[in-house]
Amino acid sequence: MKVEQDLHMSRGDGETSYAANSRLQEKAILKTRPLLHKAVEEAHASLSLSRPAGKMVVADLGCSSGPNTLLVVSEVLDAVANRYHRQPPPSSTTGVVVQFFLNDLPGNDFNLVFQSLEPFKRLAVKEFGEALPRYYVAGMPGSFYTSLFPDRSVHLFHSSYCLMWRSKVPDEIASGAVLNEGNMYIWESTPAPVVKLYQKQFEEDFSLFLALRHAELVSGGQMVLTFLGRKNRDVLRGEVSYMWGLLAQALQSLVQEIGTSIYIYIYMQVYTLHLVTGRVEKEKLDAFNLPFYSPSVDEVKAVVRQSELFDTDHIELFESNWDPQDDTDDDDVTLHSVRSGINVARSIRAVLEPLIARHFGERIVDDLFDMYAQNVARHLEQVKTKYPVIVLSLKARG
Repeated sequence: MKVEQDLHMSRGDGETSYAANSRLQEKAILKTRPLLHKAVEEAHASLSLSRPAGKMVVADLGCSSGPNTLLVVSEVLDAVANRYHRQPPPSSTTGVVVQFFLNDLPGNDFNLVFQSLEPFKRLAVKEFGEALPRYYVAGMPGSFYTSLFPDRSVHLFHSSYCLMWRSKVPDEIASGAVLNEGNMYIWESTPAPVVKLYQKQFEEDFSLFLALRHAELVSGGQMVLTFLGRKNRDVLRGEVSYMWGLLAQALQSLVQEIGTSIYIYIYMQVYTLHLVTGRVEKEKLDAFNLPFYSPSVDEVKAVVRQSELFDTDHIELFESNWDPQDDTDDDDVTLHSVRSGINVARSIRAVLEPLIARHFGERIVDDLFDMYAQNVARHLEQVKTKYPVIVLSLKARG
């Protein structure tokens, strides 16, 4: 698996696309709205003190496509507009100019993003009126585990639901040796050495990410980062592990499945039994490992502290229901497990279908996610499971 080539959300805006199945990510952006607004206002204040006012560069890392991409742009503009309401610039030409860079891997559906810009501009003019700051939007393809911008050029980095993705599957696991049989991520049967490989990959990737972004941020520049984490200290039973474990079980069902068809040629008085072996080869399942790791808050804090590059303004863990359509946060019971199973399967399919189809073939995708929906429904009947989400606000040291 080549992450930069293969990892992207389902393109387009159809029924199974990421654009149509990204409410979970939308809820996280809205949940962290106060932190983003605070970071924007601080960055804006530092620029608006200068005369003439300068340009504020904002980069959304892992922007994907669909409504959430421009939701982040809208929230930044809203924060700037709120400052203009409180302290209007002398004229429309002296306010801070906002330059947005929308970053994701080259396989991202940037065409859908760009097609959405004109309708967005019309809505922005209608919503913000004269308080709308001058702004520009550009695409920036590339991995955020590489350098993306000139040194000391960015005022604010934002990233939501992305940093749990690793730059690669750990080399030892990707080498072809079967080290995590039957699994696609860390699960109850995962050997301890494999867990350590995933942890090491996270530490290396996140350290690299912090170093790269620190070099690109202006002094005092900020980052607001939101990503899936782990509440349970037991790595083998992390909440996100259940999500991938249930999908691995669905794949295992396809490995074991045997279909039979009997062709009877009566006119020849020959009876032939034709066996069709499992639709997924076990070797392919054992070779499928996700470039993923959901860390604990303590693991995140440790890497930030060791980097000595950032001060932590805020860090917390909140929870979000597996079912993106379930807004009953205080309820510990899943009221409609079958419906929730389908909703969860759709949201995960929108993320993983390109990887699944490339590795196993497109013919299994529908049946796989039907099975997955059933697995999730049975799980939610027993326990209402939630995603632990870490939100982290950092300020670059000079």
